[in-house]
Amino acid sequence: MGFTEFVGFIAACMALNALAIDVMLPALPMLHADFSLTDPNQAQAVIGVYLLGMGASQLVYGPLSDRYGRRPVLIGGLIVFAVAGMLSSLTDSFATLLAARLLQGVGAGAPRVIAVSLARDKYSGTQMGKVMSLAMMVFMAVPILAPSMGQLILLVAPWRWAFGALVIAGAAVLTWTLLRLQESLPEEHRRAISPRAIFGAYRITLTTRTSVGYMLALGLVVGGHMSFITSAQQIFVDVFDVGRSFTLLFAAVAVAMAVAAFTNSRLVHRFGMRRLSLTGLVTLIVLNVIHLGLALSGNETLLAFMLLQGGSVFVFGFLASNLNTLAMEPLGHVAGTASSMIGFFSTVTGALIGLMVGHLFNGSVSPLVGAYVVLGSLALATVYYTERPAPALAA
Repeated sequence: MGFTEFVGFIAACMALNALAIDVMLPALPMLHADFSLTDPNQAQAVIGVYLLGMGASQLVYGPLSDRYGRRPVLIGGLIVFAVAGMLSSLTDSFATLLAARLLQGVGAGAPRVIAVSLARDKYSGTQMGKVMSLAMMVFMAVPILAPSMGQLILLVAPWRWAFGALVIAGAAVLTWTLLRLQESLPEEHRRAISPRAIFGAYRITLTTRTSVGYMLALGLVVGGHMSFITSAQQIFVDVFDVGRSFTLLFAAVAVAMAVAAFTNSRLVHRFGMRRLSLTGLVTLIVLNVIHLGLALSGNETLLAFMLLQGGSVFVFGFLASNLNTLAMEPLGHVAGTASSMIGFFSTVTGALIGLMVGHLFNGSVSPLVGAYVVLGSLALATVYYTERPAPALAA
């Protein structure tokens, strides 16, 4: 693959996860009605269990890809993703749907891990940061388009056909992988699968101070973004009463993330990932302190929400790429396992935070905005501590 195709392929692997989440957002009220759920917030679980499956599975895919290579692991995960999509579309039980979504998340863990590992295999430092930023820019088209795609499907077909779209997308990336992807991990760099080797790689990851710090910050930032994703449909529809315009307004907010990814790819060489991350976290906190004051005053309008939430999503576009790359930077020799650990922590942390904040929805935006303030402050404190020189050992 050439550089441009490689960036596109990385973006496609990442985009499967966004598609699997965002295409379902317009269908949440239908799930609530079809399965006779007692609490409107219960439908959010189809997002949460998917994220939990994706996060947990990454702990397995990392060591597997370090032992057997990136390509076969990616192929296996994509097959599981597509099959689980079929199961999701056929079930008449909400419990079975959640189980199928959990399985689909397990399959999606492979492209999540392998995308970052492929980039780390081929590039390092700011060049890796540029690859990930460009991939993020392409990938961000999915949150812009997916809810509208889901809405279009629902206009002509039941919600089950949304899962059919996921099956097609998974099959398309699988075909691309089979036809074009070459193995990026040479035989001599592969690590044996054994408890000692696996725990050794995890020990390296969890004892590399800077990687742990950035991983913690990434998990907190992802938690804020997942809180928005899980609450978005209810906020737009229940708080601001926009009806079917939800998908267009959600897409307008998502544009901010795509613009941020593009901007980051231009600025990362000039200012560096660390400075951009610190600036982004401070900006996130300030924006949401202002937003929280406005929300608590009872004077927030849809336009104000769009501008302030769009600002938060814009900042997330900077932080997601830079924090992930900074966490991976010292770990090239265990890239697959490191990527799986970082992906596991950030995804599971983000999913749990998103579910908790989503269940706190009370007909206002205050729980979401308050969560952003708390999570942003904790992430900033973590990065600040991480950037401090390690204390010298006593002689």
